[in-house]
Amino acid sequence: MSEEKKDKLMFIVTAAEEKPDHCTIPFVLANAAFAMDAEAHIVLQATAVYLAMKGYARHVHAGGLPPLSELLDAYIEAGGKLLVCSPCIQARMIAPEDLIEGAEVVAAATLIDLMLEVKNVITY
Repeated sequence: MSEEKKDKLMFIVTAAEEKPDHCTIPFVLANAAFAMDAEAHIVLQATAVYLAMKGYARHVHAGGLPPLSELLDAYIEAGGKLLVCSPCIQARMIAPEDLIEGAEVVAAATLIDLMLEVKNVITY
């Protein structure tokens, strides 16, 4: 018997602490997707790449939502990966070794391949 394929979602995050709700809600949704047996991929672009830096997320908290650091930890523990825009970290002089475990630096081709695979792409 073949194993049923999981639905896949992609959340593209483009904000960091300047918009705490915009960078926290995708993690709430991604964790909910995992709880519903779907796959969730989070892509960090623009200023959102800071979210993948060691220690950064602990300073981000959107009112009414769990702290971003807790959501991020839960996402990684569930098997989620942070796909971090290579040109975006280069523009901000962030080195790959400054990123948390579970962060993967990727370029456009990787993201396009994944976009063609997922059911929905949602941008925050």
